[in-house]
Amino acid sequence: MMLQGSPKQNPVVTIFGSSRPKPGDPEYILAYDVGRELSIAGFTVCNGGYGGIMEASARGAKNAGGNTVGIITDFFPRKPNDWIDRTLSAKTLIERMLELVRQGNAYVVLKGGTGTLLELAAVWEFMNKGIIEHKPIVVVGDFWNGVVHTLKSELAWEGLEDCTRYVTVVTSPKQCAHVLAQKLGRMTI
Repeated sequence: MMLQGSPKQNPVVTIFGSSRPKPGDPEYILAYDVGRELSIAGFTVCNGGYGGIMEASARGAKNAGGNTVGIITDFFPRKPNDWIDRTLSAKTLIERMLELVRQGNAYVVLKGGTGTLLELAAVWEFMNKGIIEHKPIVVVGDFWNGVVHTLKSELAWEGLEDCTRYVTVVTSPKQCAHVLAQKLGRMTI
């Protein structure tokens, strides 16, 4: 089931975000553009496999000729969206989140609710505690800026001043792909 580490497989970028955006919504368009730019840069897009930001990022990746992976769960009895190439299934939401983390060589965080916050916090904390190796986290847009800045100041209080080094905030899909290409040693965009 493991995708990363295979020499024939492009690096995998796991995308976290809301299931709510519909085609035409600003968040859907942003996610589509992120998926497209990541695909152009040579990354495989991985996400939760359903609608909203997951659908949009997979659709953008597929329309640019890229590969996609969806991690679905028995908890939601729905089929994956039409732009997922390969589906992996987890029994529970927690197992699904852990598989999304495991698959990623890097992570992109878009607008979302408490589920997306949990995913961001889990990846960040796993790196802080050395549970997983250090991998890039890119936050696109300003939705999570308050969280990132608050944690930066609060974690400095706990003696973890450098923990925000894992998180890069960018303003555009193109910048997101460029940052990840640099951090993962991919082609220059």
